Amino acid sequence: MRKLGIIIVAIMAVNAAVAQADVTLTGRGTREVEKAYRIAGTPQIIDTTIPIATVDYPLLQLQYETQTDVERIDPVSIRTVDKLAKLYHTYIKLGVGTELMPLGEIYFDATRSRKFLYGAHLKHLSSFGNIPDRAPAQFDRTRFGLYGTINQRKYTFGGNLHYNNQGLHYYGISDTLGLVKDSTAQRYSDFGMDVFYASHKKDSANLNYRVGIVYNNYGSKKPLEKDFEDWRAKENYFAIETRGEYLLGKEVYAADFNIRYNGYKYGVIGITGADSLDTSIVRNNTIVNFKPTITTTLQDNRFKAKIGLDLVIDGATDKVRAHLYPIAELKYSMFNDIFIPYIGIRGGLTQGTFKGLTTENEFLVPTIIMENEHKAIDFYGGFKGTMSKRVSFNIGANFANVKNMGMFITDTINSLGNKFNIIYDTANVATIEGSISYQLREKFKFDAIGRFHSYSLINNSYAWNKPNLEVILRGSYNLFEKFLFNLDLNMEQGRRALVHGPGENITFENGQYAKKLNFIADANFSVEYRYNPRISAFVQLNNIASQRYMRWYEAPVQSFQVLGGVTFRL
Repeated sequence: MRKLGIIIVAIMAVNAAVAQADVTLTGRGTREVEKAYRIAGTPQIIDTTIPIATVDYPLLQLQYETQTDVERIDPVSIRTVDKLAKLYHTYIKLGVGTELMPLGEIYFDATRSRKFLYGAHLKHLSSFGNIPDRAPAQFDRTRFGLYGTINQRKYTFGGNLHYNNQGLHYYGISDTLGLVKDSTAQRYSDFGMDVFYASHKKDSANLNYRVGIVYNNYGSKKPLEKDFEDWRAKENYFAIETRGEYLLGKEVYAADFNIRYNGYKYGVIGITGADSLDTSIVRNNTIVNFKPTITTTLQDNRFKAKIGLDLVIDGATDKVRAHLYPIAELKYSMFNDIFIPYIGIRGGLTQGTFKGLTTENEFLVPTIIMENEHKAIDFYGGFKGTMSKRVSFNIGANFANVKNMGMFITDTINSLGNKFNIIYDTANVATIEGSISYQLREKFKFDAIGRFHSYSLINNSYAWNKPNLEVILRGSYNLFEKFLFNLDLNMEQGRRALVHGPGENITFENGQYAKKLNFIADANFSVEYRYNPRISAFVQLNNIASQRYMRWYEAPVQSFQVLGGVTFRL
């Protein structure tokens, strides 16, 4: 029976799938729908609280070792005083040395003042000694100076006046000729003055400027014969110097405008002097230059740049010439001024004057030809800085092309060989220089400077009487404010003199006879004892090595000297 039912259902399913026939059934019935009702009560929030598991963290004992290096900063020393140290108006220094060498100096200055500065000084030094195997070698130098300045909030006005008188002898010749003092004597007189006015307004919107006027008269000794009193060197120098500066942002715009005139005269044109070899000279030398520059700073004043040009009109010759020199310089401060590299290019024209040449070599003949030194181009660079608050240094080099570079040679035409003349040449000059200084407050100071020069000339074998190597050492020490020690040492090597014939230690190169001059080592030492703030005594030792070296050919210096004296403050 069960099997029969299953067969019937299977047959019906097959028929439905094949025929897809619709079947409609009709029937009757009753369906009841439940009635709606309101739930009694108010709605409530049923919140399920989920418990949070408690986590325990064990306390770990961790300890790390740390090291801290603290740099020691020296405390600032402040000197507190009830009142400032007393200043004295007058300072007097009197002394005498070997070879009967009197010394006298007097200074008079204003004490503390914000507005007025003024003073005067008088100096004298002379020697009555001689140098063995040389003509009379006495000399004297007297100098007088006067200055004054008015300082105001917006301007400064001041001036200077000086008079120098220098007597000497052309002693660079053997004394076997029996020359008298008057025949080898020379005397230079130097009188000059200058005034200036400078504004210094603090507002950057204003133009600050400086104007100065300079005058100088320089001359040599008058001849013994009154009829030939014009046959001496007479030089008048006059200059107007101006400068203006304007600050706009980080740039400083500046310009210099200068007029310099130098008139030199020796003798009278068309008239013969007392000596048939005398040649009259009249030379008017005028230089006008205009130099605008722009200076800027960047990166908190660490970087500094300067650029400009220098336009120079040279009227020293019959043909007026114009020169244009570049001006460019770059500096960069690194590590808070510890290291400052710099590089630049420049040039310039140096006016030749009889005063300037005789200041370098006082044994010149007055019939020299003066030329303006034309430094066409000069490259320079190096670095400077500070190694500590007490040590500073500078290392640099420069390469320049110089036209009309003056060199001193022995004069055998206008003298007996005891005077010097000057010749000019074009040279390429390379210089390497280094310096270092150390200062421990006012107790100890030390400086060392070294320079090496290399010359390449067109018409001369050597740069006559110019050294290749220079070394300068200077030091001072203050012991208990009672003893003051000073030491300086000057050394030079590589100087050669042009001579006019063969001889001992004389070489012949390029048609010129050259004599190598000895090494110079000039050491000087002095000590001062302060008895009290107003009285002291001093002793000075000059040329300790007692070298009778030749500063100029056939003109040796005096040997070891001792100079002592006292000082007063009033």
